[in-house]
Amino acid sequence: MIQLMSSREICLDIETTGLDPRDGHKIIEIACVELVNKIKSGKVFHTYVNPRREVPREAFNIHGISTEFLKDKPIFDHIAHKFLDFVKDAQLVIHNSAFDSKFLNYELKILGLQGLDMSRITDTLLIARKKFPGSPASLDALCKRFNVDSSRRTKHGALLDTELLCDVYVELMGGAQAGLGFEVEKKSQISAKVEQTIVENQTKKTLPKRDFPASEDDLKNHKEFVMKNFKSNLWGYC
Repeated sequence: MIQLMSSREICLDIETTGLDPRDGHKIIEIACVELVNKIKSGKVFHTYVNPRREVPREAFNIHGISTEFLKDKPIFDHIAHKFLDFVKDAQLVIHNSAFDSKFLNYELKILGLQGLDMSRITDTLLIARKKFPGSPASLDALCKRFNVDSSRRTKHGALLDTELLCDVYVELMGGAQAGLGFEVEKKSQISAKVEQTIVENQTKKTLPKRDFPASEDDLKNHKEFVMKNFKSNLWGYC
């Protein structure tokens, strides 16, 4: 049986208090959704983050996350290792990665942790601009282009945006057929289970051999059944 290697990718998005961490702005939400061979695996990392500062009104109007709401949430120091453990060495998929990586690497550097390797990042904004030059390349625009339902997106939110990003990314990379390899792998696993069941059934104790002839009535009923239900048969009835 052919064993196919799985390709693990993480779609990622964050929300912040502003535009630049060097101006004192902080991350307030992180969301990661795992893809295996371009199919959502069901594994998600999501957390809100207490920025230990006020959320400006301008930022609140965009994502609807308030200072009060974040007061009892963990600080970045307490979730950094969980975040890094989730993404591990997977390829990261980010829309406008320059923004997200700037914040994440700034926070990781403060803690003395290794920042994100930019070679591990696939930027869907750059892919869209290259693939559709001159056309809008925002997440909303790409959802419309690929008929991805974004009706729930009344405000920015890292988790919902990441879910939408996964769908957009798969379409950008060629559509649902991109996950064919994973489907083949799953079918192979199912086939293996079927084969095992067949082997198990074959090893079970069979019924004792019949060592007495069929009666005339049995033969007559068998012939009538075959002629009625089968146009061609192996018994030579016609």
